[in-house]
Amino acid sequence: MRSATKRLRRLLRRPAAERRLLLKAALLLTATRLGLWLLPFQTLRDWLARLAETPFRKRDDRLSRESVVWAVETAGRYISPANTCLTQALATQVLLARRGYPALLHIGVVRGEGGRLEAHAWVESEGSVVIGGFELERYTPLATLERGNSLGCR
Repeated sequence: MRSATKRLRRLLRRPAAERRLLLKAALLLTATRLGLWLLPFQTLRDWLARLAETPFRKRDDRLSRESVVWAVETAGRYISPANTCLTQALATQVLLARRGYPALLHIGVVRGEGGRLEAHAWVESEGSVVIGGFELERYTPLATLERGNSLGCR
C-alpha cells in the first residue's frame, strides 16, 4: 500500500501536461489493444493514421520524445495483458506523430524455440530506437511502417 501511495505522489508532482499525456497513452493503449483483437490490421492502421494526423492541442506543451515513451511505458505497466510490443509501438507512433516527431514502426521476426516464429515491434525516431529496443539483432526486419502508410514496406 505504501508503494502505491508513493507512486501516486510522484505522479501528482509531474507537470499537468505529462499527466494528461499519461491518460492519453492509457486510453490509446486500451483502444489499440481492442482494435488488434476486433479489427483487421489494415482498418486499425487507417484509424490510427487519422488519429496521428490530428495535432495536439495548443495547451499541451510539445513534450519531448522521452516524455511520450515514459507515458506509454508507464501506462503499459498497468494495462496488462493489453500491453504487447505491437500495442506499445503503435501507440508510441501515434503520440509522437501528433507532436510532430518522425516515427517509424519496425516489425521483425525470429525463429524461437521449437521453430516457432516470434515477432517483435519497435519504434525509431530521428535515427534512434525509442521503444522496444532490446535484442533487436536477433530479429530479421519484416516491415517498416510509416505513419499513415498501410502495409507499405520501406
